Amino acid sequence: MFVLRNIAISATVYVMPIIIIFILIYGYLKDVKLYETFIEGAKEGLNVSIKILPYLVTMLFAISILRESGAIDMITDISGPLLKLLGIPPEVLPLAFMKPFSGGGSLGITADIISKYGPDSQIGRIASTMMGSTETIFYTMTVYYGAIGIKKMRHTLVCALIAHITGVIASCIICNIVFGV
Repeated sequence: MFVLRNIAISATVYVMPIIIIFILIYGYLKDVKLYETFIEGAKEGLNVSIKILPYLVTMLFAISILRESGAIDMITDISGPLLKLLGIPPEVLPLAFMKPFSGGGSLGITADIISKYGPDSQIGRIASTMMGSTETIFYTMTVYYGAIGIKKMRHTLVCALIAHITGVIASCIICNIVFGV
């Protein structure tokens, strides 16, 4: 088992260079002007970045308002008893609320949870699993839909929120089954 792990780790070090070399050789064989194509793609990426900047600033502003106003803490205090009945630790609720909005903010909350309760605690395990099982929905939608100018996103949003809630609940259930309550 240890040998296989070391082989896998060694192989991952070489994957990206191999992919890059393959792309360069393939482009050369297909007579693609590699440098010019790269520069064109970089210009296009910069234009997309400029186009989505207002959406990102708005999203970051909304996240700051939620965090600084104490709205997330108030919701956690109110819904704590119901969450305990459902098997969801109230301590992970701020993470469940923040993750759809901000990866950085949710990473900070996860770090706080782990430093307060420990990485091997049930709450720490649930927070870690939840962090990996959910997505930054609003950030992702802002970036992708803002880049291509889509304004109507209600169906995507509903499906993404259902998937997020499912990820939160599944994280709690699976950690309670695997690690015990």
